[in-house]
Amino acid sequence: MTTTTTAPAPAATTTTPAATGRRRRRRRTPWVSSSIAILFCIVWAFPVYWMINTAFKPRSEMLSSTPHFLPESPTLDNFFTAIGKGQFHIYLQNSVIVVTGAVVFAIVLGLFAAAALSRFRFRGRRPILVLILIVQMLPGTALLIPQFLIFNSMGLLGTYWGLILSYVASVLPFSIWVMRGFFLAIPIELDEAARIDGATTWQVLTRVLFPLVMPGIISSSVFAFIAAWNDYIVAFTFMKDQANYTLPVWLNSFTVSVGGEMGTDYGGQMAAATLFALPVVVFFMIIQRNLVTGMSAGAVKG
Repeated sequence: MTTTTTAPAPAATTTTPAATGRRRRRRRTPWVSSSIAILFCIVWAFPVYWMINTAFKPRSEMLSSTPHFLPESPTLDNFFTAIGKGQFHIYLQNSVIVVTGAVVFAIVLGLFAAAALSRFRFRGRRPILVLILIVQMLPGTALLIPQFLIFNSMGLLGTYWGLILSYVASVLPFSIWVMRGFFLAIPIELDEAARIDGATTWQVLTRVLFPLVMPGIISSSVFAFIAAWNDYIVAFTFMKDQANYTLPVWLNSFTVSVGGEMGTDYGGQMAAATLFALPVVVFFMIIQRNLVTGMSAGAVKG
C-alpha cells in the first residue's frame, strides 16, 4: 500500500494597503529628492549664468527693460574693457603672490601641526585642540581690528607679508583640523611597521604619512586658495598703496560716465568677475585628479 504525500499549497501572499503605500512612497522618494536637488542647483547656478550672460551683452541689452536670457548681439568689448582697466596685470600679480604665499604657508604649517597633534602625545595637546576649535568658530571680521593694530606696530601694513600672514591666520585652524582627521584615520600600525624597518621619525612623516593624507592637503589647499583669492575687506583695509591692491578690490573700480553722472559699468564688472572666477575653476580642475590617487600613494612601497 503506497501512501501519497501531498505537498502543502503555498500560502497566498496578501498585500496590505499599508505595505502598498510604503512601496509607493519609496518609489516616489528618489524623484522628490532629485527634484529638490535640481531646484537648489538652478537657484545656485542662475547668478553665475547671469554674470556670464551679462559679460557678453552690449550696454543697450543690459539696460533694456526686457530681460535677455541670451545675448542677441554677443560682444567681447566688456572683456577688453576689463583687461585694460586700471593696471589689471599689476593687481593680478599681487593676487598671485599673496594667494601662493598664503596657501604654501597654511599647508606646510597645518601639515606639521596636524601630524604633531595626532601622532604624538605631549602636555597641553588637548587645550591646543580646544583653542584651535574656538579660533575657527570666530568670524574673520572680529579679528580684523586686532590684526590691523598688531601689523601696524610691526610695520607690516601695506606689504605682501602682512596680507599673507592675515590669510594664514584665518585658514590655518581649519587646515589643521581637517588634516588631523586624515592623520587619525591612518592606522598606527603603519608607523610601527616603518620604524621596525629602520625608518626615522622624519622618514615616517614624509614617506608614509604625508602621501596618505594627500586628500586632506588638497582639500585644505582648495579652502585656503578660495579664502585668499576672494577676500576683499582685508586687502582693502591692510593695503595702503593702491598699486598693492588685489583683484577683489579691483572689481570695485568699474565706473562709467552716463549723462554727466558716474555709474557702474556692469558689463565690464561682470566680464571682470568672469575672468576673476576662472583661476578658481582651473585650480580645482587640476587638483581634483589627485584626490583619489593620493589616498593610496603612501601605501605603495617604492
